[in-house]
Amino acid sequence: MIETDVIVVGSGPAGSSAAKHAALGGAKVILMDKKSEIGAPKRCAEGVSIQGLEKLGIEPSPRWVTQEIQGVRLQAPDGTDVWLTKDEVKLPEAGYILERKVFDKHMAMDAARAGAEIKIKTLVTGIEKIDNGYIVETECMGEKIDYKCKILIAADGPEGHVARWAGLRPAAKAKEMESGVQYEMCNVEFERPGVIEFYFGSCAPGGYVWIFPKGDDIANVGLAILPHKAEKTAKEYLDDFVATSPYLKNAQAVELNVGGDPVGGMTKKLYDDNIMVVGDAAGQVNPLTGGGIISGMTGGMCAGQVAAQAIKEDCSKKFLKQYDKMAHDELDHEIKRYKKVQEYLLTLSDDELDSIAHAFEDESFEKISTTEIVKKLIKISPKALLKLGKFI
Repeated sequence: MIETDVIVVGSGPAGSSAAKHAALGGAKVILMDKKSEIGAPKRCAEGVSIQGLEKLGIEPSPRWVTQEIQGVRLQAPDGTDVWLTKDEVKLPEAGYILERKVFDKHMAMDAARAGAEIKIKTLVTGIEKIDNGYIVETECMGEKIDYKCKILIAADGPEGHVARWAGLRPAAKAKEMESGVQYEMCNVEFERPGVIEFYFGSCAPGGYVWIFPKGDDIANVGLAILPHKAEKTAKEYLDDFVATSPYLKNAQAVELNVGGDPVGGMTKKLYDDNIMVVGDAAGQVNPLTGGGIISGMTGGMCAGQVAAQAIKEDCSKKFLKQYDKMAHDELDHEIKRYKKVQEYLLTLSDDELDSIAHAFEDESFEKISTTEIVKKLIKISPKALLKLGKFI
């Protein structure tokens, strides 16, 4: 039996953030992941905001930034384009496209440098609640090893096995779990370089298609759908889009990624005695964009800080409630607001999306951000005003 203060299961950005901050607070931490290579396979379009990285104190590195975003293109079902680029408007929420395989390793290395011990190729097969913590059962290279910890942090992604085993309800209902699929492609042609592109409507029911440039002729081309609103699989929708897009006529896929994305908002219970849940496992995802890197890392940071303090004082749910408050204070505002916008967009037909795009063509933007786009939407659409009037 190997004993430690804190075990973090899952070394994605949220888990590494939790491990880093727990270790910085003086706790003895083990960060474990079932994969043999942290960051692979990626299940992500790889976009983050510069502002989000700054808030987390993370310095951008050319090792894992592939492209600085130069603007946004929004395309309606009838082909109407709304271009919002840095030449025309301010980009207060500008961002980067990452190389997640490098970024995730970088974050795990940050945790290791802070003092966390990393265990790769370590599959958690079960957990057992004990009086003063958890027994975590694992298998590594055919060997079964048990660990004992005072605090367990579940960062094991949208499947969230650890939280379920602990009796905490999953973050997303089946109807609120998007199905995502993505190709990384070369020979992609861009109308304007460095611009992230979004395509809406029946090409991706319940979600959208994206083309995120990664420098030169490389891009992530993917989509997410809500399966109960779709007539085909996510991959069939993506293959149809690739086959008909003029920008992808010569493109070749070099990587395929698939996965679920919980867009139902944060789970009601993020903690219990000796356990906290972070990242996708906790639903710490923007319901409108499906992005969860910055929000997951923010949740991880909160959990890590609370864990370090709890080790010194009290690991009961009464003490760990501090994490729940911190996470909601940091993330609730955005998650709840954008959940309402997502629900509104789900009610729109292709014709309604077309008419909104036509109205957007006549609108001038001083700056571009998700919030500014929603404000303009409320201005031009009576239906949006009715549904989202309180957004502003």
